[in-house]
Amino acid sequence: MQLVNIVTLKGQILLKSGLHIGAGDLEMHIGGTDNPVVKNAHSNEPYIPGSSLKGKVRSLLEMRSGLMAETRGNPVGKSILKRNLSEQAKSEAVKILKIFGSSGADVDEDDNIGPTRASFADCYLSEEARMLVGENNLPLTEVKSENSINRITGTAVNPRFTERVAAGLSFDFSITLKELNIDSGDNLMDFLLQGLKLLEYDALGGSGSRGYGRVEFDFEDPEIKKKFSEILPISH
Repeated sequence: MQLVNIVTLKGQILLKSGLHIGAGDLEMHIGGTDNPVVKNAHSNEPYIPGSSLKGKVRSLLEMRSGLMAETRGNPVGKSILKRNLSEQAKSEAVKILKIFGSSGADVDEDDNIGPTRASFADCYLSEEARMLVGENNLPLTEVKSENSINRITGTAVNPRFTERVAAGLSFDFSITLKELNIDSGDNLMDFLLQGLKLLEYDALGGSGSRGYGRVEFDFEDPEIKKKFSEILPISH
């Protein structure tokens, strides 16, 4: 098993709608929001954790593969390769494990998976977004109020206030993909790009079913950009 190349995908994530990736702040503040977004501890600017991007892309690829039924919603692990899977399902499971990795407790010395290939960096606010906000005196985030409607009385109940990163902003992303000599013929780069395309059809962060988290990827490399634009993530 030998490392033969490292490929880097770079570009920007463009927000087509408000984005909420929660900070997990359990402390309540008077006059604050119920659900603040995650922010850089030093600049107080919102950012997209690499773990959020990686987790959503992986889950979408696992959903497309049909392996979610086999794992009952848990992440695909190496043990699934010992089950009676179709060749297509097994091939996709191997690619998922190679790109995203598996639990350290999921050890099998006889497998040919190897180390995790992809590394997702945290995505920080782009310089273009900083200029847009600074020159126009715009806020980085907004607070969206939501509630439930009683079907009989028509009145609003259970009000809540959610912070979102404002639509129109962009974040720099960087994903590195290791290529090993055992990966020949796997087309891991194409498989990863398919996962990113699935994310454009879905949503990043919370409340995607309510319109949050619609994103678009803009790649620096013109060849990757062209290839990405032609991807059909679900073939019929």
